[in-house]
Amino acid sequence: MPRRDSVIVATIFREGGGTGVHTHFGQLRGYLERHGSGATVVTPFSWNRPLTYPAFAPRLMLSHMSASAAVWWYRHWHEVFLYQALRRRLADGGDRVVYAQGPLEARAALRARRGPHQHVIMAVHFRASQADEYAEPGREIKRDGALFRAIRRRERDVILQVDGLVYVSEWARDALLGWLPEATAVPSAVIGNAVAPVAVTTSAGRLADLVTVGRLDTAKNHRFLLDVLAAARRTGRHVTLDIYGDGPLRSDLARRISALELDRQVRLLGRRDDVRLHLPAYQAYVHASYAETSSLAIIEAMAAGLPVVAAGIGPIPELCADGAEARFWPLDDPVRAATILLELLDSPSALAATSSAALARFRRDFDMDVVGARLMSFLLGSQASLPA
Repeated sequence: MPRRDSVIVATIFREGGGTGVHTHFGQLRGYLERHGSGATVVTPFSWNRPLTYPAFAPRLMLSHMSASAAVWWYRHWHEVFLYQALRRRLADGGDRVVYAQGPLEARAALRARRGPHQHVIMAVHFRASQADEYAEPGREIKRDGALFRAIRRRERDVILQVDGLVYVSEWARDALLGWLPEATAVPSAVIGNAVAPVAVTTSAGRLADLVTVGRLDTAKNHRFLLDVLAAARRTGRHVTLDIYGDGPLRSDLARRISALELDRQVRLLGRRDDVRLHLPAYQAYVHASYAETSSLAIIEAMAAGLPVVAAGIGPIPELCADGAEARFWPLDDPVRAATILLELLDSPSALAATSSAALARFRRDFDMDVVGARLMSFLLGSQASLPA
């Protein structure tokens, strides 16, 4: 294991939070701590915290005038503060690996490091490019606009300079290489997300039939889940669902639940930090997102031994297989999806077999104690490259 300060996680997010990125580096940190080491997390708030408010707050005002200007402001000042924090952390010139959680973080680390012996490895959490995510329908910037092109140019420069790339899925790798084939020259590894095991007990009472976890936004496609439950009810089945998460579509989903008369079947439970503890109290995990680079929510569900019902798109087939750990449903046909769901729920033997397969797959491929060793091996290169 490396010494405690050999690995620096760089992120533009606050250290605490509920995103997949937070879970990714939080699980790495936990793995290192369980093995007698640790990782230092450096954020823009690690440097001159009193200045963060006057530097970051104008973004809110800008967002009312120009969404693209607000995006530029956010990215610029978060990178400036992160660079200063990393510059201070790396100033002693000691051997370090900076595990950058995106291109902005990687650029700040490359500028701050004191020589090539301080390695910068970048995680690819995004779909193709961060520019593409900002340009999704209903979001902040125009596809192929000036800021979109500027973000891609900067990503091209940064990605080709880092010492390594960690792709969280093969799908994420293929998406990035689709527009930046030169990145094949950068040392890389596909190392999927992982989590610590969930304590699975048989004594927990049932909370609902189904559970899903995720930000309440367009990409997560929660409305489809409501349509599936409405289709199931038309066949006489009142399937219950708990939705964990918060976001801009909460009010819209609440109205949709009432309109479909699902108030007795669906609960919006908000964002909670202890969701994984409650997962064993459900029969199955349902997922309707159509835009992922991986899915920590699905991995968490499998850690709890839950069968997964999801669409077989993007990186999801890398996590679970139709007919084994999961059932795949179409995202454009709620009636057919309801049939697939009910076939699983109405078969105790299928539920048990799918649950066992999900837990076995988790233990083999997604347990942090297994994946953490691979990730650390890639981050450190050879064990001789950093002091023990």
